[in-house]
Amino acid sequence: MVPDAVDLGAARRALVVKLRHHGDVLLASPVFSVLRARAPHLEIDALVYDDTREMLALHPAIATVHTVGRAWRAAPLPARLAAEARLLRALRARGYDLLISLTEHPRGAWLARFLRPRWSVAPEQAHRGRLWRSSFTHLFRRPGHARRHVVEVNLDALRRIGVYPGADERALVLVPGDEAEAAIRNRMSALGLAERSFVHLHPASRWRFKCWPADRTAALVDRLAAAGERVVLTAAPSEPELELVRAIRAACRAETIDLSGQLTLKQLAALTGRAKLFVGVDSAPMHIAAAMGTPVVALFGPSGELEWGPWGVPHRVIASDAHPCRPCGNDGCGGGKVSECLTTLPVERVFAAAYELLAAAPRG
Repeated sequence: MVPDAVDLGAARRALVVKLRHHGDVLLASPVFSVLRARAPHLEIDALVYDDTREMLALHPAIATVHTVGRAWRAAPLPARLAAEARLLRALRARGYDLLISLTEHPRGAWLARFLRPRWSVAPEQAHRGRLWRSSFTHLFRRPGHARRHVVEVNLDALRRIGVYPGADERALVLVPGDEAEAAIRNRMSALGLAERSFVHLHPASRWRFKCWPADRTAALVDRLAAAGERVVLTAAPSEPELELVRAIRAACRAETIDLSGQLTLKQLAALTGRAKLFVGVDSAPMHIAAAMGTPVVALFGPSGELEWGPWGVPHRVIASDAHPCRPCGNDGCGGGKVSECLTTLPVERVFAAAYELLAAAPRG
């Protein structure tokens, strides 16, 4: 029993802060579920960057998703101050009793001071000194050199205040919504795709050093097609990702369905939820597939699969055994944006993993 456990029964509203990228935000979704399960009366809000809002929108445990604008930094000072003031007024009006900051972002500390919740939780940050420590009532410890999945690290914030999640309460939660579901049903009907009849391949990441080469991806597509699988390609609507997909398609002998740059995040979730297998690199779409319950083949290079691997679904991780330097966390070998531990992964290993999961996948 935690001696300074928080009495959730005495709390009315909670704010959970996760100011990171899309995948990071999705991996925080179990925190909301566990809080709601332990305190059904509690109104739970989220604070995230505006471009990651869709990761938590429609989460059944969340009352309101507040956002910080990514573009605020580049705005003129008066406009930025006005936006910050509006956000602070909205947050203060909610009257939070509990604040949980899941990252080391300094905003968590000054929100704890400004909003003055009865309880406030954040990760230990020794280098931040006394100001950080004195901003919170509870600090939870990071795993240090031990390798622990990010989902569990997020849940450690709850363990620190006496809330222990059950094994069946740690699933990722992502709700596409009726509009996205209908859009994908119509798109699939027009393409002649039945549910569980295709492999969803998302080869790109916003980070180039996490991407597998186009020629190897194309060879995988051809292997899957030769085995009788239909492949649907997706990518974000950014030129580097679209360029990678174009290169893959140019190198393929097999026909593919290309939806790259055409789907919203919610539609991507609805699509991957209907696939019988997802194949991709360490990226937000890989976590989205896991949240939707789709089996995953994930290719890992410099990032760590123990911390960032597919969560809660049947999966296979393909990573190099010939590079003892991984996971190094670098943006490519020597910072050169190309990761040999990833680019040298053989097509045969990836196909074998896909074939193994496909053999066990339900058919449409």
